[in-house]
Amino acid sequence: MSAEDNKAIARRYWEELWNMGNVAMVDELVAPDSLFHPPHRTTALRGTETQKQGFTRWRTAIPDLRGTIEDIFAEGDKVVVRWTLRGTHRGNIEIASVGTIPPTGKHVSIAGMDIYHFRSGKIVEYWRYWSELQLLQQVGAVPTAG
Repeated sequence: MSAEDNKAIARRYWEELWNMGNVAMVDELVAPDSLFHPPHRTTALRGTETQKQGFTRWRTAIPDLRGTIEDIFAEGDKVVVRWTLRGTHRGNIEIASVGTIPPTGKHVSIAGMDIYHFRSGKIVEYWRYWSELQLLQQVGAVPTAG
């Protein structure tokens, strides 16, 4: 598949999963033995079930969650997506560094970036980076600087 084909799959992943909440599409676009490298972990998560569970936790915490692709770049079998997630904090958020954050009703905006590795039209590995501090400050879990 071409770099443009892979970009189209990444766009579909964002639109259908993050904006429409279609968790079933993970099985269609992500390889069953894929590796996911979340920030703040030394080991990768394997398989699509952990990805679906993670998405469901975020959708429960922020039910009106919407993602915007700010930039998308592709070369060969890699695609980079710079994104922003926005929504209202209405459920518990589990953050390893601070524990459970109860609902605040605050609007949040989270910036991040994913790097996807594709093989045969499926995501086989990806790395996610996002600003945990930005989220924690917005929900009042840590003070803002200044």
